[in-house]
Amino acid sequence: MDKLRNNWFTESCEMWPGSTFSFEVKEVLHSEKSQYQDIDVYDTASLGRVLVLDGIIQCTQKDEFSYQEMISFLPLCCHRNPEKVLIVGGGDGGVAREVEIDAKVIEVSKKYLPFMAVGFESKKLTLHVGDGFEFMKNHSQEFDVIITDSSDPVGPAISLFQENYFALMKSALRPGGMVCSQAGTIWNDLELVTNTLSFCRNQFPSAAYGYASVPTYPSGQIGFVIGSLEENKKFDSPLLTFNKEDEQTMNLRYYNSD
Repeated sequence: MDKLRNNWFTESCEMWPGSTFSFEVKEVLHSEKSQYQDIDVYDTASLGRVLVLDGIIQCTQKDEFSYQEMISFLPLCCHRNPEKVLIVGGGDGGVAREVEIDAKVIEVSKKYLPFMAVGFESKKLTLHVGDGFEFMKNHSQEFDVIITDSSDPVGPAISLFQENYFALMKSALRPGGMVCSQAGTIWNDLELVTNTLSFCRNQFPSAAYGYASVPTYPSGQIGFVIGSLEENKKFDSPLLTFNKEDEQTMNLRYYNSD
């Protein structure tokens, strides 16, 4: 079935029945079906370039920074000394990810989303293409922080929202380690948020839920669950804070220490 109608793309999903989000497409930059999912990249009239996987918007050039900054700095600024970080999930490069199951997403992002894929150029990055589950099974007690930058729980990402995944992350952490995972929004799927937070709390002595504004995501928000192996962790009091000069130097556009 044609994905566009009169040059408009419309996102719809069983996870948010009765709601859609549409944007006008100037050009289809890329469209293919990989081993795992449909991958589309559009140049749009109002959002810049947009990455869509299995018909669901993953990121847009206009607002990707709010999600990327929050899922990264929420755990990194709360950890005492995050020397080794594992990033599991999509391959757009916005969080300088380390393990990605679909090599095609990485390839497409490097070509069409250079404003995000710049993360792949970091000398600190070691990229692994494969299954995040299998990777962590072979890396016990190795990481200070694990960030799961996943798509919604549809298709290959479903397993990243189960309790056994949180248990596996726990086993891959060093003492005092932390995790942060995409966890949906209360406005569209309160059950998903409740269950994901519960799974995190069952595995970590400290856990919480936070959210960020992302206009092109369902309901205009996206949430995160964050867990720590430390008891009584105060996630709203970061150990590392940024002043205005730091924010400008790092080109932060959404996250701040407040």
